Amino acid sequence: MISTRYLMLLNSHPVRRIAPNTCYFCQSNIQRNKKDNTAATFTSGLCFSKRDFQKLNTGSLAGHGYRLSSKRFFSLTPAGIVNAAPSSVQPYLRLMRLDKPIGTWLLYLPCTWSIALAADPGCLPDLRLLALFGTGALLMRGAGCTINDMWDKDFDKKVSRTATRPIAAGQISRFQALLFLGGQLSLALSVLLCLNYYSIALGAASLSLVVTYPLMKRITYWPQLVLGLTFNWGALLGWTAVMGSCDWSVCLPLYFSGIMWTLIYDTIYAHQDKDDDVKLGVKSTALRFQEQTKPWLSAFTVAMLSGLVLAGTNADQTLPYYASVSAVAAHLTHQIYSLDINKPEDCWKKFASNRNVGLLLFLGIVVGNLWKKRNESQYEISLSSIPK
Repeated sequence: MISTRYLMLLNSHPVRRIAPNTCYFCQSNIQRNKKDNTAATFTSGLCFSKRDFQKLNTGSLAGHGYRLSSKRFFSLTPAGIVNAAPSSVQPYLRLMRLDKPIGTWLLYLPCTWSIALAADPGCLPDLRLLALFGTGALLMRGAGCTINDMWDKDFDKKVSRTATRPIAAGQISRFQALLFLGGQLSLALSVLLCLNYYSIALGAASLSLVVTYPLMKRITYWPQLVLGLTFNWGALLGWTAVMGSCDWSVCLPLYFSGIMWTLIYDTIYAHQDKDDDVKLGVKSTALRFQEQTKPWLSAFTVAMLSGLVLAGTNADQTLPYYASVSAVAAHLTHQIYSLDINKPEDCWKKFASNRNVGLLLFLGIVVGNLWKKRNESQYEISLSSIPK
């Protein structure tokens, strides 16, 4: 962090000034990303080359006690961890979006729902499987982002929000990204091989969706639907990892609900870029729905909730589960009602709040499972009290 006093002094000092929103090391034109604040810009538009930093440390300013600290500030936030990594590693961590964990959460949460639903009555979800799926979600989300950025390099350069992505900014070549992708997929495969054979086959089947999703925005106004098919595969895989096969009466409604959920949050997300998408000829549900977005999102919400109720009924879920479904309904209703599709910062805020939706449902499933065991125990006691 540079103090306000230091910035004021820099403003008055005859160091080199360049246009606002430019990188103080590479001088490339960048735009602060509203979704995270990791873009390295000074609000005054000051840019410093390495020579300027050396001058500030050893020249006239240093004599007044102003010196850039050589210490690296560390924070336990995802962005802080990435910023604390070696500079040669940071572009790869940003390529896999390690500094923006919301995507990993949205990929991981449907897995947790399925694992929790498959747990025995009165038992917590399998912690080993939750950890494995968390690792797999991190790796596969990173692989998906790498594939997406390799496909979209030319598009990303022309959109302010994505111009600083490592491939678009020239920090990583496509070949380097391909090698990095191979490493991520290899690690993800090692996680998949820890599961049963049915789950291995089912997990491998999702790879075609991961590879082709980034192309859908060029073909159809419904790329968010394909993303839903991809991101919610864990709703099928989590159950099979526990049970060894799919109970389609539970898994299909859960998978369907997840797809509807993705259509909700990713349509909101797509409204951030709709102006740029029109210029580039890229399609999305945001452009398809336009001012009718809220009625569409409301319909998706009803469909999602219906699927969750059906999945809960077929899984013999209890009151806490349905209470969490009601909380999810209230959250989504408020989210849609208060959404301003013409304000990118509000779209991002609403999009990111969907992590809480997923966590609410997961908590309801876990407590519902524990409640189920309590009900069974009471039923057994009542049966034993009946005279024979």
